[in-house]
Amino acid sequence: MEFFRIRKDIPFMRRALVFNVISLVTFLLAVFFLATKGLNLSVEFTGGTLLEVAYKEAPDLEILRKQLAAEGFVDTQVQNFGTSRDVLIRVPVSKEADLTRVGERVLASLTKVPQVGTGEAAIGAATVGAPELKRVEFVGPQVGKELAEDGALALLLVVMGIMIYLAFRFEWRFAVAAIIANLHDVIIILGFFALFRWEFSLPVLAAVLAVLGYSVNESVVVFDRVRETLKNSRKRGLTIPEVLDHAITSTISRTIITHGSTQLMVTSMLIFGGPALHYFALALTIGICFGIYSSVLVAAPLVMWLGVSREQFIKAKVEKQEIVV
Repeated sequence: MEFFRIRKDIPFMRRALVFNVISLVTFLLAVFFLATKGLNLSVEFTGGTLLEVAYKEAPDLEILRKQLAAEGFVDTQVQNFGTSRDVLIRVPVSKEADLTRVGERVLASLTKVPQVGTGEAAIGAATVGAPELKRVEFVGPQVGKELAEDGALALLLVVMGIMIYLAFRFEWRFAVAAIIANLHDVIIILGFFALFRWEFSLPVLAAVLAVLGYSVNESVVVFDRVRETLKNSRKRGLTIPEVLDHAITSTISRTIITHGSTQLMVTSMLIFGGPALHYFALALTIGICFGIYSSVLVAAPLVMWLGVSREQFIKAKVEKQEIVV
């Protein structure tokens, strides 16, 4: 199905070097932020206690941090979650602490804060009310380590599976180009999470794996059109850049329909899904946007520079020789 059809091929490959330079710069920035800032791993990976509490009015987070530090909770993260009245508290694992009682101790410590309001509301604890516990989770350090290792293994297996699939279906040059483009998407997603210190949790990891599969699907569509064009006898006069331009242009309508429909659903989750789906939908949004770019304007130039040719897809006819007795 097509909403529109572009009659004249758009010369994307004329700007192939520019597109790849932009991708390289973006990729290096993402790697830099990952190396310098690192991921803000959730308690699921690091182990510890996660509490979500709510106040009637916006609390002063700095006072909460000082109160928890005074009670012996070291390296505790306190931040707003969803609204200014909701507070997310992460307490890392401590050898001396009993995980089953950490939640009770934190809640008891918060009730001792004499003044937690901000601005005009900062007139006493009664203004904001007592903290209401919404959620508490406990994760042991060994469980968190296993989850991190399993997540990395899952990512590696997905990448290997995609490479093997593309190598068999098309040709090794297509497999290499697609994997480079798809890993480009993954690193950029991680770079965003490192730069803005967004929480990297299991749902976000699931979104990253979903982006890998989603992005490679777009690459396969373009590559399939490239293969068809190379085999088409009526288009034998096209050069490789012209073949790639034709493949990308002829699939633009399909790309807009597919990615637009998917992004509508993801945007709904981002707006109405609440805190539980916020970062999951955010990772998918980044992956979809950069997935379009990489599948079309990164993978295709890489295929061209790796030396794809028509002869790789057209089998030479073997003439049968008659045996004269």
